[in-house]
Amino acid sequence: MSVLLRSLRVIDSGKIHSARNFIIKEGKVHFVNDVKEGKYDEVIDCSSFLGSKGWTDLRCSSGEPGEEYKETLDSLGELLAASGFAKAVVLPNTIPAFQNKNDIQFFKAKTQNWITEPLIQAAVTKDAHGEDFTDMLDLHSQGVTVFGDGLKPLSNPDRLMKALQYLKKFQGVLFDHSFEPLLALFGQMHEGTVSTRMGMKGIPNIAEDVAIQKNIEVLTYTGGRMHFQTISSKGAVDKIRKAKSLGLNVTADVSLYQLIFSEEDLTSFDSNYKVMPPFRSQEDKDALMEGLKDGTIDAIVSNHQPQDFDAKYMEFDLAQFGMLGLQTFLPGLNRLSEELGWPLLISKITDGPDSVLGTSVEDLQNLTVFDPQEEWLYDRNSNLSLSANHPWMGQKLKGKVKLVFNKGKLAKF
Repeated sequence: MSVLLRSLRVIDSGKIHSARNFIIKEGKVHFVNDVKEGKYDEVIDCSSFLGSKGWTDLRCSSGEPGEEYKETLDSLGELLAASGFAKAVVLPNTIPAFQNKNDIQFFKAKTQNWITEPLIQAAVTKDAHGEDFTDMLDLHSQGVTVFGDGLKPLSNPDRLMKALQYLKKFQGVLFDHSFEPLLALFGQMHEGTVSTRMGMKGIPNIAEDVAIQKNIEVLTYTGGRMHFQTISSKGAVDKIRKAKSLGLNVTADVSLYQLIFSEEDLTSFDSNYKVMPPFRSQEDKDALMEGLKDGTIDAIVSNHQPQDFDAKYMEFDLAQFGMLGLQTFLPGLNRLSEELGWPLLISKITDGPDSVLGTSVEDLQNLTVFDPQEEWLYDRNSNLSLSANHPWMGQKLKGKVKLVFNKGKLAKF
């Protein structure tokens, strides 16, 4: 089958290129100058669309196994494709955690028909409890290169040091959501004037800053590769920027919604805004923007964290942390595009994640095409997740993925 994509403007890290014609044929994307009418099985007018090589999400969650009522691997696969992602790293925080050969084989079997290429972040400690190690070498034999405890920080410095040393044996990378749990104990939101007005126990910036500094010091001692996930504070940006300038092998990402919302959004006590790390001050948000622009932050992630109705619709201090992040990803990018520009944003979900994972995809061997202007209603009818924990539910959003081509398969939406 051959599909002609007529007049598609492709974005890369440099610019938005002028409209060109592409053919999807024999499992590849080809640029064509001479378009021969009637030669193609399908012609798609892309004159109002934008495209890029396939997007990569470095952080999303499934409820399966153990909490399938939140999200199954089947529903996650459908979500990822419809949201434009050609590759995605899935967190290990299931019940049980992804931590041995059988778990990896189960994951591979359940995701083999995904259009999105799935990568598992295997737990670095058993059940992600931060104590006994999983068999990292055995997991690597199953093709795993990304390790971490996902939603939980590897806060024990001894475990962190030994994990980095183990992973050096096969050039594995340690992903860590770095914060000091005791400094964040009982915290509900960012510590600041807003939390004081609301009467909420705060999570101070120092909980993140101290952990990141400690982890950088350990990495300086051990060597190896570390990726900091979902950073949120100005101090974190400053410390990672300095570590990179010293030549340490560190990378970082930020949740998309961390760039859109701030602590002020929580004044409604809507538990859908309760996330970890919490939405912080405008100063922190500005620092994250600068970190994206100067290359300190390598990637933007969805941080898709589905939660069921009962986990969210209760008193704010009792509600669980987490927000959906996949179907709203492109509308979120749209809101940032005026300030950051499409070339930078696309680089943070293509080239940036590739450098974190140590992979490289040749241009347009996979493809994401989207309409930045199309409006659609995000409600329970259009929601593809089994959960509904997002503050934009019920609103009209702008930006719709139109097609994804990956693994020789074409999906249209």
